[in-house]
Amino acid sequence: MTTLFISDLHLDAGRPEIAEQFLEFLKVEAESADALYILGDLFESWVGDDDPNAHYAQVKAAIRKLTDLGIPVYFMHGNRDFMIGDDFAADTGVKLLPEYYVLDIHGTQVLLTHGDALCTDDLEYQAMRTMTRNPEWQMMMMQKPLAERQAFAAQARAASIAHGKTIDDDISDVNADAVDASFREHDVSLMLHGHTHRPAVHRLLVDGKDAKRIVLGDWYTQGSVVRWEDDGPILSAIER
Repeated sequence: MTTLFISDLHLDAGRPEIAEQFLEFLKVEAESADALYILGDLFESWVGDDDPNAHYAQVKAAIRKLTDLGIPVYFMHGNRDFMIGDDFAADTGVKLLPEYYVLDIHGTQVLLTHGDALCTDDLEYQAMRTMTRNPEWQMMMMQKPLAERQAFAAQARAASIAHGKTIDDDISDVNADAVDASFREHDVSLMLHGHTHRPAVHRLLVDGKDAKRIVLGDWYTQGSVVRWEDDGPILSAIER
């Protein structure tokens, strides 16, 4: 049996082909898997569990079908869908994970995270992240009308795109010291994350010990998945 890991689908009605590939992935692979872990940015934006977005409702229904079949689905917040809450979890049957989670799989301890917290060189983004992850800020936002929250999300996406065009690739990627610190803090030698849209397997030394960092890709032009079986994790692309 296989445990599946994905992230950064950025599902949006403007890119229906990604949702089609995801729904096919759920039916073809996930229905026969041990578990599915979604490591953030499943959606392009999420302004609250009360959003009646029909495109998202289709995705929620497909996830609900999977969990009703007895397949565990775990969800970790990303930088786009950090407002997903308990109502979404109840509707879909997913289990929400903290931003850092150590999973014991086949006797191996692996640190799961979305990855944006590791990009510490991007000071402007980290300041925004600190504000938007504050529970008081989120409570304030949820008190606003849905249309106002949607407008804020659209503005934030536009600002994020503009910001991404002005910074170097090294700044938008993970910081090596932050990565090493996470390995030490959680006492693991394997990390799995997304966010950067740079799928790769990185081998490194942390305090003289071998470590590995696996980065999931986005789903803009093709899918990206880590399939973990008895012999370990394999990072693969899913052609569209």
